[in-house]
Amino acid sequence: MFRIDRRAIAAALTLLALAPLQAADDVLPLLPLSLDELIATPVTTASRRAEARTQTPAHIIVITREQMRDRRYKNLADLLEDLPGVDFQRGTRSTQFNHFVFQGNAGNNKLLILLDGVRIDHPAGGKIPVADNFSLHFARQVEILYGPAAALYGADAVAGVINIITDKGGEAGSKLAVGAGSFGSLDGDFLVSGKFGGVGITAGAHDQRSDRAPLDDYYPRDFAKVAARTFGGSIVVPADQREDYKGGISSQSQYLRVDVGERLTLGFYRNRFRSLSSTGDRPSSVLYLDSAYWDTTLETWQARYRADLSPTLSSETLVDHSRYQLDPKSRYINIFTDFENHGYDYAYGRRAGIEQNLSWRPNDAHSLQAGLGYRDYRAIETPDLPQPYDTGKSPANQGMNYPNTSLPLQIFEARYRSWSGYLQWQAQWRPDFSTVAGLRHDWYSTYGGSTNPRLGLVWQPRAGNFLKLLYGEAFRAPSPEESYSAFGSFDGGGNPIGTFRAPNPDLRPEKSKTLSLTWDWRPTRTFNLIANAYQTEVENVIITRANATPIQYIPGATLTATDSKQNGGSDRYRGIDLIPQWQSHLGGAWTADFWGSYSYVEGYFREVNDGPRLEQINIARHKLKLGVTLRYQDWLTLTPRLQWIGETTTGAINRAANDRVKKTDAYALASLHVGLHKLADERLSLYVDIYNLFDKRYHAAHTSSSGVVMQAVPQQPRTLMGTLEYRF
Repeated sequence: MFRIDRRAIAAALTLLALAPLQAADDVLPLLPLSLDELIATPVTTASRRAEARTQTPAHIIVITREQMRDRRYKNLADLLEDLPGVDFQRGTRSTQFNHFVFQGNAGNNKLLILLDGVRIDHPAGGKIPVADNFSLHFARQVEILYGPAAALYGADAVAGVINIITDKGGEAGSKLAVGAGSFGSLDGDFLVSGKFGGVGITAGAHDQRSDRAPLDDYYPRDFAKVAARTFGGSIVVPADQREDYKGGISSQSQYLRVDVGERLTLGFYRNRFRSLSSTGDRPSSVLYLDSAYWDTTLETWQARYRADLSPTLSSETLVDHSRYQLDPKSRYINIFTDFENHGYDYAYGRRAGIEQNLSWRPNDAHSLQAGLGYRDYRAIETPDLPQPYDTGKSPANQGMNYPNTSLPLQIFEARYRSWSGYLQWQAQWRPDFSTVAGLRHDWYSTYGGSTNPRLGLVWQPRAGNFLKLLYGEAFRAPSPEESYSAFGSFDGGGNPIGTFRAPNPDLRPEKSKTLSLTWDWRPTRTFNLIANAYQTEVENVIITRANATPIQYIPGATLTATDSKQNGGSDRYRGIDLIPQWQSHLGGAWTADFWGSYSYVEGYFREVNDGPRLEQINIARHKLKLGVTLRYQDWLTLTPRLQWIGETTTGAINRAANDRVKKTDAYALASLHVGLHKLADERLSLYVDIYNLFDKRYHAAHTSSSGVVMQAVPQQPRTLMGTLEYRF
């Protein structure tokens, strides 16, 4: 059933009474910003203060509300897929659903996701679904910062930072959208904004669900009806009794922002995503069942207080609380559970923190920023469970045994904390030359400290030309998901089967160093070209490796083989992104906004420091992404988009000397987005979105080397979606 969360409805009803207080001309603009305005749009992510894009040494892209609307970036997955330097694989992971690589950095645990500067991804740094759950219906703009940002943001800002920027409470405008499309797809969202005295309030929510295409109809060879067998060879379901493929998803999110005057901001954000845990697995190794799913929830509260301590010194105090939880009914039914009903899983993460920031600007040429922070963490990680986790009991009182044994099941709970301090100095030495120098130290009670610098300069050799050089270091904190990852099973006689995954609480952080050079060229007022070249080295990479001596982490059991997450690998990659944008008047009432990117990346990794060079996984060496928004006055938009993705490496990399590197084939993919605006007293818009316009059959690369997954995962056929949006 399609429905909006009850809490979101309550917020809507409350704020609908305030909506009429907004002026009638507050309808969101339908015309895009000029290139002048786009380049001059202030950004805050690069330096934690407002500045023009050309003033920061970092490579940063800004996507405005109007661009998101016209290009139909309805969620963060849509936006990421179209970004330069990003390899995006949809529907390939049983727990994350989507997977992406950001300028060579694989996995979403190396990219921070912020909402108005506050982290809203996994509170303890684990991997999460980045899909329809991160709706952008309430965003004013999205800022994408490329490269390391640990000198400002601390752990996990290795590949970059994505910051979703919103309007102040009461200034966002109000709207309602509903849509329906192919394969049972339904979605809807609303945003309600109003002011009451000195208090501005904006609230919104979205709800989405889709059965998605029956891929066994479109890819019969990939989803052949074969017998499901255990590792021992026993047939669980004969081939002639196999179920049809299922791959449905659903997501919800809720958003609230309250601004009390100019000093105090309160915020709440929550999202949820559900997909089947059979995603990306071979038919022979899994059962496609609606009851076997993965369901995650992320929730963040924040309070921010700003004060001017003097004409040159300002203060900001930030308090936030974030929670991640996996639904206790989440489970697998696959070859690893012998297709039996004991593959439940549970995970929990919580972060609570406070940060005090100061900004001092003694004159127009220099500014100093400093901050101190403290955070407290708690996490729970379980192995496969024979029954759902009881959230009303502590981890030590679950009363479960490993299946087929009388051994108490080991559930891990971690409690730790961190402190941080940073300092950044920005200087404008001449009108055409500026520098930035920053340093941050983070200390964790689990593994100690990490110090990360950032040094950069911006030089304008001539009008319309900016050169930016940036060196930065960053670290990725080992997540409880990695430190306490543990699983394995026992046979009917209570004997261990094969290799067990053992925990390793002594993991150290990964450490990266990146050097980048950016050329921002604007020869005319309607054309802009950005070239960003980068080189990154990562040490202490966390990989899965066999233990020379089995780790006996289960009291009463004798394990004959274990592996665990360990430090020891290294990554090297370099690349370049070319990003043109051009605005043009085509004649009459027609205008066009062209954009695109070409990306090249190459690199290798080693599983041990002195081991052989192995090709990077899930990366297409060449990627081309193009798009244009054709506009007739301000009532019709036509936006075709095209992506050409070169052959992409899968997780089945040449670990053995005689094993070949497996790759998915190159493919070209087109979409078309049509918008009719200013209907129904100029407040109604109609959108028609056609994805995979030419009904291409193509595959995305899987990240695992396991033989039970599809190395090449079939993707969705042509899909249509129609949406009505009313602004009030």
